Amino acid sequence: MHILISGAGIAGPAAAFWLQRHGFETTVVERAPHLRTDGFEVDFRGLAHMTVLSRMGILDEIKEIQTHMGGQTIVSASGDELVSLPSEFMSGEIEVARGELSELLYRNTKDQTRYVFGDHIAGLTETPTGVTVDFASGSSESYDLVIGADGLHSGVRSLAFGPESRFRRFHGYYLAGFPMTEFPGLANTGLIYNEPGKCVMVSSNARKTGGMFVFSSPELGHVPDPKQLVADTYAGVGWETPKLLDAMWQTEDLYFDSISTIEMDTFTKGRVALLGDAGYGGTCGGMGTGAAIVCAYILAGELARADYRTAFARYESLVRPYVTRCRKAAERAGSFFSPRTSGQIWRRNQMYRLLTTPVVMKYFNKLSTSIASGIALPEYGLPADVR
Repeated sequence: MHILISGAGIAGPAAAFWLQRHGFETTVVERAPHLRTDGFEVDFRGLAHMTVLSRMGILDEIKEIQTHMGGQTIVSASGDELVSLPSEFMSGEIEVARGELSELLYRNTKDQTRYVFGDHIAGLTETPTGVTVDFASGSSESYDLVIGADGLHSGVRSLAFGPESRFRRFHGYYLAGFPMTEFPGLANTGLIYNEPGKCVMVSSNARKTGGMFVFSSPELGHVPDPKQLVADTYAGVGWETPKLLDAMWQTEDLYFDSISTIEMDTFTKGRVALLGDAGYGGTCGGMGTGAAIVCAYILAGELARADYRTAFARYESLVRPYVTRCRKAAERAGSFFSPRTSGQIWRRNQMYRLLTTPVVMKYFNKLSTSIASGIALPEYGLPADVR
């Protein structure tokens, strides 16, 4: 069986990793001209995440590239500390740069998986024996199955299930993130400043320094000039905001998007399945990377056990309760970072102060890891020659 995977970020290579070990032929197509090494930090926490990484044999490698990120401090306009949050609050048990994780998965799959960069799926036609795929480059090929692992704005989802507007839920905020050369005084820590409806963040870890703006807004549709929008939104905002705006103008690597989630009645249709953010993800805060790793393991394992119809049904029944709980955190990400009123900022800070107490922090860690671990992982056998 030959399976085409759209997307060479995290979910796609993770699926390829397990599929090739179960004996499937795999091709990954990626719109970008090369492997992308940018992106935010991502974290893993809880038994399910760690178990799958361990079964992949890459847990030790991930530990070697972790950021060792420390705590986050909420500051006043004058830079005085208001609240200090422990590292596990936002960085989980292990935090890594998304780009380095992507490179690691690529290295562990490239010898047995064919990667095609600079192309994408432009058309899907299901036949009695497979799926005919038309590529933007003009070529066409046939595959037994197609997996859409191409992110929140999935092209596969649009082709197979319908327009994004049917499934994307906007949660009232936008996010802009970018790399910075430095921010004096930061070492494996982060700073957060708020004014009503606006958040300014900067963090520095062992790998890089980055800035981020999160702001409340009505839905804007297409934004032709995100940098100008952010600059206008943050004009007159205090603290170190002008310095971060200068850094934003200087970068060519700005990530800008709405804070949204994907909500679908089904993750599969015919011979097409959605994996990760394409089917059930959020812009940030929903443990999306860990969920993608776990769900890739399950999708590949079920395909190795049964025909694709049975496997897709099993995949959906196993992962839906899990990813629904994970996604709930993504729905609250905007208000978590950027409360809309002064009163809400004050109340959030008071709540954060509680997290500095050992008893409450222990409860929070137990809650977050229980969500991340809230799935029973099946045992999938592998052919003897790849054990």
